[in-house]
Amino acid sequence: MSLESYLDGFERRDWRTATDGTVRLAVIGLGWWTLDQAIPAITGAERCETTVAVSGSTEKADRVAAERATVEHGLTYDEFHEGVASDAYDAVYVCSPNALHLPYVETAAELGKAVLCEKPIEASVERAREMVEVCADADVPLAVAYRMQTEPAIRRARELVRAGAIGDPVHAIGTNSQTMVDLAESPNQWRLNPDLAGPGATVTDIGIYPLNTTRFLLDADPVAVQGVMRSEHDAFADVPDEHAAFTTTFSDGTYLACTASQNAQSSTSLRLVGTEGELYVEPAYHMETELRVTRGGTSVALDTPGVNQMTELFDYFADRVLSGAEIGPDGEHGVIDMRAIEAIYEAASSGRTVELD
Repeated sequence: MSLESYLDGFERRDWRTATDGTVRLAVIGLGWWTLDQAIPAITGAERCETTVAVSGSTEKADRVAAERATVEHGLTYDEFHEGVASDAYDAVYVCSPNALHLPYVETAAELGKAVLCEKPIEASVERAREMVEVCADADVPLAVAYRMQTEPAIRRARELVRAGAIGDPVHAIGTNSQTMVDLAESPNQWRLNPDLAGPGATVTDIGIYPLNTTRFLLDADPVAVQGVMRSEHDAFADVPDEHAAFTTTFSDGTYLACTASQNAQSSTSLRLVGTEGELYVEPAYHMETELRVTRGGTSVALDTPGVNQMTELFDYFADRVLSGAEIGPDGEHGVIDMRAIEAIYEAASSGRTVELD
C-alpha cells in the first residue's frame, strides 16, 4: 500500500461535540506559565473563559483581575479554600508547583468543580492516587493537562500508527532539552526544589513529554524502565537530574530511548520507527510541532494546522465538561506516568532495570 493512501481524511478536532456553552475557569497559580501562556490561550478558546484568578499574593490576584477583562475576582489561596466566589466558576485549572496540586484539587472537588491539573499530576504516586480518589468520591471530572494529546500533528500521527502506516512499531527515540540556569537564582524556581517539584527537575518536568507522547501514539503503557542521570551545575545541587537518559519498555513491546536536560541547547524531537516506515516529529514539545512520515522510499511533511496548543487543550477540556463525555487523559493516566517517573529515578539510583507493577 502506498503512503499517499494513508494521508486522507484527517479532522483536526475529532473530539468535538455539538454541545454549546461556556466553562468559566478559576486559574490557580499565577506564575509565568499561567500569565503568559494559559490565560491568553483561554482568551482565544471557543468554549471557556477565565473568571477567577487565584494567587498567594493579594496584590497579584487583584492586578490580574484588573488587567483581564473577563476576570471577575482575584482571590488568595485561603479565600479559594474558603469557597469565596465559588459561584463565579465551573472548573479549575491548577498550575501550582507539583507538590501543591492536591490541596487545590481537594477543595475544587469539595466545591463540585471539574479539574484540569497541570502535568505531572502530583509529586508522588501516593499523592496522585489520593487525588484520583478525591475526585472519584466527589464525582467530578479530573483531567491532566497533556497538551500534546490535543496537538493536531500528534493526533494525526496517532491515526497513522493505528492505520498501520509504519507497520508494527519497533522503537522510538525522544529528546527534550532547554536551559533554566539563567532562572536558577529566582526564588520562584521551584522546579529545583525537591519539596515542591518531586523526585527531580528534568525527567519530572520535561522528560515526561516524550514518555507521555509515545504512550499516546502507541496506546500502550510502560512496563519497565532503566535510567542514568547526573547534576554538575551548582543550580542543580539539590536534584539528581540536570541531565538524564532513560529507556522504557512498553506493553506492546516497543522500546523508547530518551534524553532530557534542563541545562542544554533547546532541542525537541520524537522518532517512532516501525517495520515499514517511521514518523518523525521535530520540533516537538516547545509549543511548535511538525510531522514527517516516511514509508519505503517516500517521505512526506504533513501540513497539519499550526495551533496554540494550550487553546486546543482548554477547548477540549471545556467540550468534555459541557457534554459530559468521557474525559482523557484522566487521573489514572497521570498516575501511570508518575509511577514511571518514580521508577526512572529509582533505576538511575540503583543501576538496575525497574519493572512497573
